Amino acid sequence: MEEYNPQKIEAKWQRFWEENKINACDLNDQTKHKFYNLVMFFYPSGDKIHIGHVYNYTGADVYGRYKRLKGLNVFEPMGYDAFGLPAENYAIKTGVHPASSTQKNIEYSKKQLKRMGFMYDWEKEINTSSPEYYKWTQWLFGVLYKAGLAYHKKAPVNWCPACKTVLANEQVVNGRCERCGEQVIQRDLKQWFFKITAYADKLLEGHKKINWPKKTILMQKNWIGRSEGAEVIFKVKNEGQASVSETKKLKELRVFTTRPDTLFGVTFMVVAPEHPLINDPELNIKNQDEVKKYIDASKKKTALERTDLSKEKSGLELKGIKAINPVNNKEIPIFVADYVMLDYGTGAIMAVPAHDQRDWEFARKYGLEIIEVIKPLANNNQQPLAAGGKNECFSGEGIVINSGEFNGLTSQELKEKITKWLEKKGLGKRAVNYKLRDWLISRQRYWGAPIPLVFCENCANKIKNQKSKAKNNEFNKGELQNPGWILVPENQLPVRLPDLENFKPTDKGESPLARVENFVNVKCPKCGRPAKRSTETMDTFVCSSWYFLRFLSPHLNERPFDQELIKKWLPVDQYCGGAEHACLHLLYARFITKVLADQKLIDFDEPFIKLNHQGMILAEDGNKMSKSKGNVVSPDDYVKKYGADVFRLHILFLAPFDEGGRWNDRGILGVKRFLERVWKLQYKIIKNQELNAEDSNLNRIIHQTVKKVTQDIENFHFNTAISQLMILLNEMEKQDSLAAEHYSLFIKLLSPFAPHICEELWERLGNNKNKSIFNEKWPAYAEKFVQKQEIELVIQINGKLRDKIKAPADISEETAVRLAKDSKKIQKWLGNKTPCL
Repeated sequence: MEEYNPQKIEAKWQRFWEENKINACDLNDQTKHKFYNLVMFFYPSGDKIHIGHVYNYTGADVYGRYKRLKGLNVFEPMGYDAFGLPAENYAIKTGVHPASSTQKNIEYSKKQLKRMGFMYDWEKEINTSSPEYYKWTQWLFGVLYKAGLAYHKKAPVNWCPACKTVLANEQVVNGRCERCGEQVIQRDLKQWFFKITAYADKLLEGHKKINWPKKTILMQKNWIGRSEGAEVIFKVKNEGQASVSETKKLKELRVFTTRPDTLFGVTFMVVAPEHPLINDPELNIKNQDEVKKYIDASKKKTALERTDLSKEKSGLELKGIKAINPVNNKEIPIFVADYVMLDYGTGAIMAVPAHDQRDWEFARKYGLEIIEVIKPLANNNQQPLAAGGKNECFSGEGIVINSGEFNGLTSQELKEKITKWLEKKGLGKRAVNYKLRDWLISRQRYWGAPIPLVFCENCANKIKNQKSKAKNNEFNKGELQNPGWILVPENQLPVRLPDLENFKPTDKGESPLARVENFVNVKCPKCGRPAKRSTETMDTFVCSSWYFLRFLSPHLNERPFDQELIKKWLPVDQYCGGAEHACLHLLYARFITKVLADQKLIDFDEPFIKLNHQGMILAEDGNKMSKSKGNVVSPDDYVKKYGADVFRLHILFLAPFDEGGRWNDRGILGVKRFLERVWKLQYKIIKNQELNAEDSNLNRIIHQTVKKVTQDIENFHFNTAISQLMILLNEMEKQDSLAAEHYSLFIKLLSPFAPHICEELWERLGNNKNKSIFNEKWPAYAEKFVQKQEIELVIQINGKLRDKIKAPADISEETAVRLAKDSKKIQKWLGNKTPCL
């Protein structure tokens, strides 16, 4: 009896798949329904694939192989999200150029993926850092630019003085740089943005079309944060200046609120440190020195720290100026506070401490007036809340009080009436606000796709001089909105990333590309005059926002994607990846897809019809795996020792796929023994043996297993599918002999999970040596065999349980009553009485 040798078998079948192009997908095959099965591609920024990748990719691969056995034409590609900070940081850390380190990591990772037996079509491989790819990322920038959806403006960013670079929010820990520990500060730099806010409503509406986890959709809805309310104008005056009733020339402070019904309770205003009101030369702010110190301190905080609801709020009154409440002309103080953000709403808020917890805490801290204007419906006897009173506020809706002529209305009634009143007086209007901010896509770093723009002073002057003209056909919409910034024409793409020896950021916050004179100094592609090329690169999320389109035609030189293949294959049928990308990659990809659809470049506007998330595999101690903690698990040693099939089964058997759990290898020997038992079972086969009788226990369990494994794979419940396969194996081992047909069926059910051993066993069953098991059909089950053969008959007397008996599933009512009466326990309770049924 030959022993199971996974290393030998797996090497054999991996060669077979590659040499016979078993995993290659014929994208033009019209005989089968298409199925685009996609996983989120990875950053080749470390030195190997880790267990998190393998967990995600194994589950998705099982699903893809299953769909292939179901008769679908499955396209399952893989590529590399090779640009961006992860790869650049790794290069800086190791001292190896990112082009070299990335390529080296790609080559090693590809070997790892092949050793795992994933069904990837390697003929469709992509690398976002190759000029053949980022040429079209630059083209994509041009699409948005020409549509007026890309613009340039100054914005605050996280800046590390030691590393001399911009940091993403995720790279800032407790206000310090995660790499060097230096205190991070806020700097204002000119940045490029994509106008994703223009698509806020379309992104919300699109949720109705897709089959995504409810939590993910909710995360996106909360991130977009659509809210209806009113924009209200508060006049601002210097001390001693005429009031609003005497002149209309006072400065204005606009706020957005969802609670215009609380306007009579506004007792102070708060503006963001960056608000232009603070630097208005016509306003006489008497404590400017104090204000400047406060603003400088706020720049040392990140956006996440400033908006942390758990932290105590700080602020400073702008002395010498007052705001005027439009509903009662009451003068109220104005504060500057760093918990207010300039890019949310209007950068200013009206504070109603009686009905907002944050405002209440602020008012208590600074001794400000608290006026109750809404009384809860459930307690009409509640007295107005006085300053220094209760340790809570009421943030709900109710009956209006202390609001003049509007007293007695409900909150909802007042919202409508006060908004109309404001509109009539010219002091406000209905408005919709979003938490969503425009997508900052420029990076002052080296390793990324260069932004395909040049700045031309001559063209800038030409546009400025012609701004009064209604029509200007010489410049596109983006060039008119960003005077002087000229888009590089498509026939001059790609703008190649120079090969720099010194790729570290500069002291000034500029990209390293700014040091390359022959890159920077160019001729304007529109007028031919001297111009300066943009030295910024694009956020790596731009690269990944459209990669699913490129997979279908990765070697196409003339266009970013093949329109005919796009029509056949898109949108993606099944997408699998981490939930942490809900408000980043997944939102950006939806946005870009909708832009391309609006520009008539594709005929669909949602990229991923169905989405599944994998959970996170944690370290054995329950902590997140990280290299710094030394608790990262690599699959390599396990695959080398036990084989890929064992590892695939073990990692999916650990926990529910969408939940994840703690890593442990204690059960891996049990999985190894499971496959060894599957292997040995081949020696029980008796050729031409007649199948067991239809009512046999084995036949029943086989059909139950087909049904359960089918349903479990459809629902990504891989651990319970494996458990059911183990149950079937136990039953098969009880048999003295086994029919080849039954064993073949078992092998097909197991094959998506353990493809190598199943290919080998399929061949040993006498099938064509050049025919893969994955060209076969998925087993079917008969419903009559999966129904329960027995049921538990529950017998009650006067509503109380008195006995349980086993009975056939198809038992008649008459027989059930007879069995119940025959029960000795029931006879004891009935005595001589006749039951009333």
